Amino acid sequence: MLLNRRRLLTDIKSLGRWGEKRCEKFLRAKGLKTLTRNFSCKTGEIDLVMVDTDSSLVFVEVRTRASEDFSPPEQTVTYPKRTRLIRTARHFIATHEIDNRPFRFDVVAIVLPPKGPAQIEHYQNAFVP
Repeated sequence: MLLNRRRLLTDIKSLGRWGEKRCEKFLRAKGLKTLTRNFSCKTGEIDLVMVDTDSSLVFVEVRTRASEDFSPPEQTVTYPKRTRLIRTARHFIATHEIDNRPFRFDVVAIVLPPKGPAQIEHYQNAFVP
């Protein structure tokens, strides 16, 4: 499945990039369309901005880990992180002049163990502003 699994598991940045690509592929298979990747501004960064089948905006935070030994990946989206995501999403909406469109915040947790397939959990509406 993964030719460079050993490298991914030892390089956090590579693992994160791999997780974001895998997440995007996973969500596209669910019918979502990608608007942008790694949107950033002075308030923060959003891994993926997508559009769901009902036309709502979906701001996606991807958490990729090699294991769940310390804590599940989805639990690492702390209150300060949620606050930055909300501010960044509001900036995205304002700069793209998007009015009266529903939006939500999803978290996708990916665990890539040393052996076996990646485990993906999608938390729709993971938190509300």
